[in-house]
Amino acid sequence: MVAYPCNMNKQIILKQRPAGLPDASTWSLREQPIPTAAEGQVIIKTHYVSLDPAMRGWIRDQKSYIPPVEIDAVMRAGTIGTVIESRHPKFAVGDVLSGWGGVQQYIATDGEGHFKVDTNLVPMTKYLGALGMPGMTAYFGILDVGKIKEGETVLISGAAGAVGSVAGQIAKIKGCTVIGIAGGPEKCAYVVDQLGFDGCIDYKNTSVSKGIKEYCPKGIDVYFDNVGGEILDAALAKLRMYGRVVLCGAISQYNNTEPIQGPTNYLSLLVNRGVMQGLIVFDYAKRYREAGLEMGQWMMEGKLKSEETIKEGIENFLPTFKKLFNGQKKGKLLLDILDKS
Repeated sequence: MVAYPCNMNKQIILKQRPAGLPDASTWSLREQPIPTAAEGQVIIKTHYVSLDPAMRGWIRDQKSYIPPVEIDAVMRAGTIGTVIESRHPKFAVGDVLSGWGGVQQYIATDGEGHFKVDTNLVPMTKYLGALGMPGMTAYFGILDVGKIKEGETVLISGAAGAVGSVAGQIAKIKGCTVIGIAGGPEKCAYVVDQLGFDGCIDYKNTSVSKGIKEYCPKGIDVYFDNVGGEILDAALAKLRMYGRVVLCGAISQYNNTEPIQGPTNYLSLLVNRGVMQGLIVFDYAKRYREAGLEMGQWMMEGKLKSEETIKEGIENFLPTFKKLFNGQKKGKLLLDILDKS
């Protein structure tokens, strides 16, 4: 029998589906006894939880690419942590596993959807960021959906975020001219000076349409969209012949209480024989290892950089979640919920 700390397993539970931005009534903190491993299971002590804009969609009760989180269930989230008990043939105590453990301090799992990572190569946080779901989204989105080619002009919205920052750097590695869109001088400076983009449009202080005309005078070959709304419209207006639009996210629309704002410039796709395609990273699950190896090599060579914004405490889940939508983060947003007892 494994001796556990005397404290309980703290979990974030979905209590009701919000209208608009989630608030204090959306989730609650629950304490349950720490589980013990059944035959074929491991117990993982969670260190970090990934916070992603997609979480807002997962709590809607509507048809989507993945079933919604059920009421009174642990909130879905990517996690990384250490095995503290194992009755599983493939995992040992001390292994670090990344997977879909949800927002809770201890996870009982049969290992489905979890994989072992080597934290001697890169820090634990990178496996939820550049080498995790955001990095995979960027990799397959820009290469497989965007089909970028050397010499093309690529525009990335949400350029200082977890996905956009990686997508833009991959486009630079592949020889493209890359322009970002981000909010505020500090983020724009980060995108250009640290990530190596060729320019960045500050949507908070500049007209995006004017910025695109300035930085992309010959138009856009590929637009990687994380934002939707007016910024998507502005990009469509400057699409070049046979341009591609990668629909990765629409963070400007996720908390709308009114109908979603669709593009009014969609006829640009017709005129320019363009393509606009949605991206769901789970479709590429069988190729994650391929992407991880290449991006890991780029990181070791100093070609791919990433940054994390880390907050502490499972009790701070809601205010940390809100940082996805108020711009108060840079790079990958993580919550450190490690039980330090």
